[in-house]
Amino acid sequence: MGFLDNIHSLKTFICAFHPIIVIETVEEERVEALLREVVKDLHMPLFEWTVNLGLAPTPGTKYAPRTNEYARPGANKPIAFENTADPLDVLKYIGEIERNGIFWLKDFAPHLEDPKVIREVRELADIYGVVNSAMVLTGESITLPKAIAHDAVYFELTLPDGDELYQTLSEVMRELKVRHKLTITLQGEELNQFVHALSGMTLKQARQAIAYAALVDGELNGADILKVIHRKAQILREESLLELFPVEENTAKLGGFVGLKQWLKRAQVGFSTAAKRVNLPAPKGILIVGVQGCGKSLAAKTIAREWQLPLLKLDAGRLYNKFIGESEKNFRQAIKLAESMAPAVLWIDEIEKSFGNPSGDGDGGLSLRLFGSFLTWLQEKSQEVFVVATANDLLQLPPELLRKGRFDEIFFVDLPNAQERAAIFSIHLTRHRQNVQEFDLRILVTAAAGYSGAEIEQAIIAGLYQALYAQTPLTTEALVAQMKSTVPLSVSRREDVEKLRAIASERFVSAR
Repeated sequence: MGFLDNIHSLKTFICAFHPIIVIETVEEERVEALLREVVKDLHMPLFEWTVNLGLAPTPGTKYAPRTNEYARPGANKPIAFENTADPLDVLKYIGEIERNGIFWLKDFAPHLEDPKVIREVRELADIYGVVNSAMVLTGESITLPKAIAHDAVYFELTLPDGDELYQTLSEVMRELKVRHKLTITLQGEELNQFVHALSGMTLKQARQAIAYAALVDGELNGADILKVIHRKAQILREESLLELFPVEENTAKLGGFVGLKQWLKRAQVGFSTAAKRVNLPAPKGILIVGVQGCGKSLAAKTIAREWQLPLLKLDAGRLYNKFIGESEKNFRQAIKLAESMAPAVLWIDEIEKSFGNPSGDGDGGLSLRLFGSFLTWLQEKSQEVFVVATANDLLQLPPELLRKGRFDEIFFVDLPNAQERAAIFSIHLTRHRQNVQEFDLRILVTAAAGYSGAEIEQAIIAGLYQALYAQTPLTTEALVAQMKSTVPLSVSRREDVEKLRAIASERFVSAR
């Protein structure tokens, strides 16, 4: 949703007699820009309140107060009305104003614990329910008391779209050129790439990232795109449930998986312009189930690399919150953030731990609600966010998730065959700067029968540690010895692995 769409939606809420509008955001500058456009179109005054300064008409609002006034400290600041800093006093003052208006109450939610404040808000809501006035409450997280929640509507302020980010980039470039005399060489396609790199950030974060990237070396050019992406990855780790794997740093290589790779080549057509011309929906996503350590996570990274899309990993461990409603909010915010960065790949690792067995028992129905929200979003999402869900425990997955049509396809990842084991050895030996030609792959492949890709990789790492300690080169014999000293999962948990293979091989498509 763009800026103009936000204006239209907010105007609709106000004209539809919604007395309390809640906007959960920290981007007050965007709220201010939005409200200014709304009141201009509706020919209404806009008032702004903070607990330390009180209520004041915003600059440009023509309103004559009925009480004494005092000026805010600082130049060009609005005039605040006397005795309106207290939450209860400001509500009473608003009630005495005889004309329609929009009253923007910043960080007001904590004051709604006072029964007197609640009562005053309810009385104002009754009045505003029949006139075109509204209280707009903003803050990072807002939970309303039940007594007034039924009078409120939540307005979703999406993250800045491409047009807003482009405007911000243009403003910062002008500032850098004029104030700091920096060299700006961004132009053409690089500008579009820079704007896309900023997607998923607030305007303030975008502004800071642009300025930092430029001031480090005294110029702003195409090379700074990667700096912005690194900053975005850091922000996501600190402030959200998502971890970003940039396209530029995704070096994943997947041995085997012929069936999955062929399917992905066909599915990629769904993102093309030709597909849009015939109203073909973009692919929704895939579910990959299989034996632990056999490349499911690596497959997610490889898909993003092959399609040249950013990879976003949902941290399921941080999804659940002890406070009522916070887990659902965490999930909604993660999804909104992923959509703002589309096209992208969203990786949900071990999905059974997030949405498995949503019985609703023992957690107040939280698992069931989250699972329902996920299914609804997966079915109805319009943004190009391709979901790659991976699962180790098939028995923990709810039947609704396995129903045909939820995902575009469900793949089963079995233990690697001989050809795939050879590819895995080659990949990891090369990655650790070993000459593959010096090893007998035939012997290694035979010795690794029943081993997963992760177990093969660990054998190579352990062999290298031993070789460095002994100050000898890594050999085929040393690797075979390492594997013989390890009991693979296919042996230690033979019954579980065989059960999984029996069920999955009959119901799902082989990724191999």
